[in-house]
Amino acid sequence: MAPARPVVPADLLAAVLRRDAAGPLVTHYDDRTGERVELSAATLANWVAKTANLLQDEFDVGPGSRVAVALPVHWQTAAVLLGVWSCGAAVVDTPAEDDGGLDDVDVVLAEQDRVAAVEELGVEELLGLSLHPLGAGMTGYAGAARDFALEVRVHGDHFVPYGPVDPAGPGLLLAGLELSLGGLVDVAGELADRLGVRAGDRVLVDARAAEEAGPVAWLLAPLAAGASLVVCRHPASDQLKRRAEAEGVTATLGLGLDGIRELGRPAPS
Repeated sequence: MAPARPVVPADLLAAVLRRDAAGPLVTHYDDRTGERVELSAATLANWVAKTANLLQDEFDVGPGSRVAVALPVHWQTAAVLLGVWSCGAAVVDTPAEDDGGLDDVDVVLAEQDRVAAVEELGVEELLGLSLHPLGAGMTGYAGAARDFALEVRVHGDHFVPYGPVDPAGPGLLLAGLELSLGGLVDVAGELADRLGVRAGDRVLVDARAAEEAGPVAWLLAPLAAGASLVVCRHPASDQLKRRAEAEGVTATLGLGLDGIRELGRPAPS
């Protein structure tokens, strides 16, 4: 019997796990800090489960909840987004230049540099993320926000939502656009086709361009197509070509490299 067609975002990750749990799924570089972090599908799924359990058990996140994500494009952000969607909740995307509009959300997850600004808005349920390459907690912070890294590690490695996840429920609120959980999967598949993402692609993603494109483009579309990601934050242009060769990159998103297919651009004639 063929596997069931993905219906909600959690199904996309489940499909990757069935296909190749051990292979690299998300590789993250930050050329400002020199970090490189690689996650297999199994490791990402572990982070997703722990995040979903944290949100469900400690913040009562479930269908109908609204979770603001004030995070850059990052491997931990991938886990947070998929964790929220695993709970059946909606992600309220919060651009770096705008921490307003958080008065109607149930919980906020913010990078440490933005925690103070979010606190000033009177947000009560707040998790701060250090984005440390090894998942360490925040340093030099003494406010009331709970530390994601410290909280998440004590939660279970497997997640079961308290109630069924409704594909028709809200999944993403972004710049006035609302997509259902099922709509996220549909749009991801359509976008993957339009961009030209292929099964088995290793996609090099420029984090700044990905942030502008949104999580459907940089995360869900590659998952829907059966591709893996190499995310580059603060990329050093003189290293990208060598990195692409070392990582077996077959396509790029948001940047051009000689000899490598750029997604969304017609092939040269």
